[in-house]
Amino acid sequence: MDNYRHRICTAINPDLPSAAILYETSGQTGDNVAGHDFAPKPNSALTLASVLMPITTYHSEPHILLTQRASHLQKHSGQVAFPGGKVEADDATPIAAALREAHEEVGLPPAQVEVAGVLDTYETGTGFRILPVVGFIADPFTAIADVNEVAHIFEVPLTLALNADNYKEHKVMWQGKHRRYHALEYQGFNIWGATAGMLLNLAKRL
Repeated sequence: MDNYRHRICTAINPDLPSAAILYETSGQTGDNVAGHDFAPKPNSALTLASVLMPITTYHSEPHILLTQRASHLQKHSGQVAFPGGKVEADDATPIAAALREAHEEVGLPPAQVEVAGVLDTYETGTGFRILPVVGFIADPFTAIADVNEVAHIFEVPLTLALNADNYKEHKVMWQGKHRRYHALEYQGFNIWGATAGMLLNLAKRL
């Protein structure tokens, strides 16, 4: 992707959202595209989380790094996800939380991350408001999985991940209601749910 850094930097928000967006309102985008009865109600208590969308260089081409969560985890086990998690009280900012989680989960030193900006907050049907943080990773970097949280680490070519036409819509019954969601298949990994939703949001901005 020629000039992908410039395209991404001009397509995302360079600054953190306001405190109201982060802590008080519903997510700006999210699982509610599946229907208003699926997402938490606007007055629900949503837990703020943040994820790092790490853009790496692999074989001289830009890729995005993803993880597959460990099978023994109670929540979202086996699912594909970005490094990230709940914003803790001692995290200076949600961006700092995303960098901390990436360091813990895949061994990425925060100093190797050039934070480009953030996407709109993403609200999940499971009660999270997620801030996606986009960062470019300086070489050399070798990912090391925290086996307590991560089963696999893999990279998807940016040309594939940021092409909106590659995302297929699926329909299922969930908790007695029809749900629509997008998914992207890559080398046996099923990228879906919030992870696919956040990638698709970025793809649509480019």
